[in-house]
Amino acid sequence: MAESNIRWGFPRLRRAATSFPGNLHLVLVLRPTGLLSSTPSPSSSTDLGFRFSQDDFLLKMPVVMLRSVGDLLRYIDENHLASDFTAKVEYCQSDWVLLRSSIETFAVTVKEIAQLLQGFGSEVSETELPDEANVIEFLLHSHTHRYRQMKDDIRGVLKEGRLLLSNLETVKAAKREVEEEREIQGDMETVQRLLAQLTDMEEAFDGFFEKHHLKLQQYLQLLHYESSFQQMDEVLEWLSAQEKEIASVGTTVVQTEQLLKDLDSLDKRAQEEMTRAQVVILHGHQLAANHHYALALIIQRCNELRHHCDVISTAIRTKRASLTRTRDLLRRLEEALRWCDEGAYLLASQMVDKFQTKEGAQEALQYLINHQERAPCVLKNSQDTLSLEFEAVLTPQLQSQITMVKEKLISVQCMIRNREQCLKKLADVQVRPIQLVAPRPEPDQTLLRCKSPLFSPKHGVDFNVLNSKFSFDLLPGKRAARRNNSPRKIEVMHDYQGNRSCLYGPNPETDSEAEDNPEQVTRHIMKELIATERIYVDELLSVLLGYRAEMEDPSMSYLLPSALHSQKDVLFGNMPEIYQFHSRMFLQDLQGCLETPERVGACFLQRKDKFHVYECYCQNKPCSELLWRQCSDSPFFQECQKKLDHKLGLDSYLLKPIQRLTKYQLLLKELLKHCVEEQYRCELQEALDSMLELLKSVNDSMHQIAITGYPGDISQLGRIILQGSFSVWISHKRAAVRMKELARFKPMQRHLFLYEHALLFCKRRDEDSHDSFYSFKSCLRMSAVAITETVKGDVKKFEICNSGREVVYIVQAPTVEVKVAWLNEIQKILANPQKLQPDESSSLSLPDNLLSD
Repeated sequence: MAESNIRWGFPRLRRAATSFPGNLHLVLVLRPTGLLSSTPSPSSSTDLGFRFSQDDFLLKMPVVMLRSVGDLLRYIDENHLASDFTAKVEYCQSDWVLLRSSIETFAVTVKEIAQLLQGFGSEVSETELPDEANVIEFLLHSHTHRYRQMKDDIRGVLKEGRLLLSNLETVKAAKREVEEEREIQGDMETVQRLLAQLTDMEEAFDGFFEKHHLKLQQYLQLLHYESSFQQMDEVLEWLSAQEKEIASVGTTVVQTEQLLKDLDSLDKRAQEEMTRAQVVILHGHQLAANHHYALALIIQRCNELRHHCDVISTAIRTKRASLTRTRDLLRRLEEALRWCDEGAYLLASQMVDKFQTKEGAQEALQYLINHQERAPCVLKNSQDTLSLEFEAVLTPQLQSQITMVKEKLISVQCMIRNREQCLKKLADVQVRPIQLVAPRPEPDQTLLRCKSPLFSPKHGVDFNVLNSKFSFDLLPGKRAARRNNSPRKIEVMHDYQGNRSCLYGPNPETDSEAEDNPEQVTRHIMKELIATERIYVDELLSVLLGYRAEMEDPSMSYLLPSALHSQKDVLFGNMPEIYQFHSRMFLQDLQGCLETPERVGACFLQRKDKFHVYECYCQNKPCSELLWRQCSDSPFFQECQKKLDHKLGLDSYLLKPIQRLTKYQLLLKELLKHCVEEQYRCELQEALDSMLELLKSVNDSMHQIAITGYPGDISQLGRIILQGSFSVWISHKRAAVRMKELARFKPMQRHLFLYEHALLFCKRRDEDSHDSFYSFKSCLRMSAVAITETVKGDVKKFEICNSGREVVYIVQAPTVEVKVAWLNEIQKILANPQKLQPDESSSLSLPDNLLSD
């Protein structure tokens, strides 16, 4: 049914058709009364104008065009028509249409809200959660914003629905007819149902978004917690790695104390980091208490951090206990070694002349007894007991140190017991006064000190030990030596026979009695050799550990001067190699000869090649002394000396290897003097010759390293055989040069070096720095050398020239013996052609320097 006004009726029909598509079965149209046209049949639906409108509005149901209200009454009872159609029902059609439109619009809005909520829920459910916290925060903000917008829309629709329901209630109250009230009640129930649906959707949407919002928040919390966990785990891994880098056992007390300091520093850092780890663990427990969806993962992370902290704490605690035990053991061993050193020095410093009286013997005996009372606790326990006590921290290196200390303790105790027995005999027996004998030349009183020179680092270096006055220049000349017109030589003058009683302890026998008992003398010599060898090894070890190893200690680096950085091999040379040779080989060899001293010659011969390590040490000595002079005032050396309790500086101990090398030939010579068996005499003589040859080789090599200006590799010239200073004249075939040479009456001073393949002429030069060197002048290859043994006018002269005699060198030796020695060695070289190098040039010289002094 539509209004009579066609212009307004059709749009309302269209809205009604869209709102009630399933309820319209027939459309009655009342034709306007003012339209002039032929009257169609009441049932006609062929009006062209309306058919156009029907197609335009897509009405797919029967339409009846009515001419008047009377025709309308044929289809609808007047009791059902409003007063607008001259019927009896008081009704306003426009109000009814407006009310129906509001209800239908509200229903459509509720449906749209439901679709929006469903779409938002699907979008949120299908959203993949990223692993970046900032993206999660953005999602959380955007979803919350859209949720609030939808909540505002829902509240607006609810407000609209409640207003519509209120209007319906007002209309219902105004209706008097039961049928109308029933119709209004139906509309109210429709609106109430839509409001209930909207309320349910809002509650469901709130619950859904609350869960989604909580999930996003918890996921964001989980990401932050994972980040904190990863950072903490990396820090704990670093602490664990640092703890593993700290050794659990040290080799020295200083090193062990430094390790303990490093461990304490690491422990302090670990405590700080583990406090932070506890905060992370507490945060994880708070998340778990709030019913986090990743509860199992968070609990696992907390357990991992707690376990990691426990492992680090246990490892540090265990390592501290191990290092503390190691320090206790090393301190005991150091105490024992200190006691041994004090005992050895006590034995060496006791005055032999005081032993001749009962009071002197008793006093010396009391010193030994007092020293025995101060014996360390290591002496009271066996080696096995000490090993069992420190079994938890014992390493092969510590075990070897324990063995070495026990051997040294046994050795020193044995020496003390032997001295005590001798002193007890002298203290119990009244010694007869010493009878005066015929006077004989006395040695220097300074050499009669009872402290053995082999125990003291103060004594000099002795290479003047043979009747031939063989000498060793520690450095090739000084300016002071030049002023004294003789090369400065550091020598040790030692009368072994005269000081024998000092070396061997109290020996009441006279020289004649000793000569009658050579076996006892050789035994005393052997004991002295072994005892001093032990002390020598211990002193080398103390220098290597107390100075050389300290140069690598980080805690001492601030005291180390810059000139010493990476210079330990220059300062100490190959002292570690010397120590290994003596401690691992030669000392054991000597101990095996304690009961058979005459066999010691075989020990020297067996290890003859090993003694060449001293050549390298002596060649490095000038560089070492130069470095020491530059840094001797450094607090580093003072601190090391204080820790070692050394009375002398490092330079005295760096001289030890050279001093020790000069002593062996003295002992061999003395053993040879008292050896009676020919077989052993030959071995001792050969050993003595090898040691003297070694001293000579070291001496020659010391001079060789001072050669400068040689145009080539000097090592290609072969082994150096002889070296010495000579007066040299040069004669040339060329007349001009020859006249210049004849005008020279004063000879040139040259230092000659004889190698297997060449003969070098050098000039000695002294600098203001008191260092000397040999400036290279000329070279003759031995493959082209000829010699003339005699020169008229002087038995000490001989000639050396090349094969063409273009240049002739007239050489004057200081003595005939030196001349003979040089000629013999040159002839030996020339007699072995296979050792020569004939392919090389016959001479290599510097012409500008040949005639210059």
